[in-house]
Amino acid sequence: MLNSYEEKAYREMQDWKQRMLKAPSVSSKLTKGIQTKMNALIPEKIHQVITVTIEKMVKAVLFGSQYTSSTIKKGRSLQLQEAYVKRVGRHYKNAATIEGAVTGAGGILMGLADFPAFLAIKIKLLFEIASIYGFNVKDYKERLFILYVFKITFCSQQKRKEILSRMENWTTFIQTLPSDVDHFDWRDFQQEYRDYLDLAKLAQLIPIIGAVVGAVANNKLTEQLMTVAMNSYRLRYFKQIDRLEAGT
Repeated sequence: MLNSYEEKAYREMQDWKQRMLKAPSVSSKLTKGIQTKMNALIPEKIHQVITVTIEKMVKAVLFGSQYTSSTIKKGRSLQLQEAYVKRVGRHYKNAATIEGAVTGAGGILMGLADFPAFLAIKIKLLFEIASIYGFNVKDYKERLFILYVFKITFCSQQKRKEILSRMENWTTFIQTLPSDVDHFDWRDFQQEYRDYLDLAKLAQLIPIIGAVVGAVANNKLTEQLMTVAMNSYRLRYFKQIDRLEAGT
């Protein structure tokens, strides 16, 4: 039987799932069109920097050791786990806000520096959250789950249904994953992320207003990532409860 906090978290998770499954709105389609036009105005060299940065980030998550320093937190209630998640999230959100303001103040060149710096902040946040929920981030398949959390946060609405289905059935899905991490489709991953970059992040490259835009956008996107991460791990938490109650 769920306690009062778990019931609240379960309702929030269900509401989040409904948002993930919604059909793309007219406004999101219009925004997508504007983003496409703005992307066409950005020099190809900048697009190349973004692409290479994301590729390196994905490979660092899969192969690197710089994100494995967190201690796994086990034996805590969901309420306590999420209290820690919110505290850690505030720290990373503040760091992202400051980073966005500093890099946004410098126009295009400094704005470019925001992409790798902000990616690093977001990925470190996800590794911290995974550890707080008790998952071993040294495990390759747990790292893949982190990438799926990242992807469902920053992908198009059309793709979220497919990604959510895999995350909901993660225990089954991971049995189908290749043991060779080189088979991870990072190209699709980076394309989705590039396509998601909203007008605010693109406007961060504009001198003078970039500082305010960068701070607000980074704050907003980090908050969004934290919300998605919490609900993603709630999926697995409540799936585990269902299996225990079913005796499987």
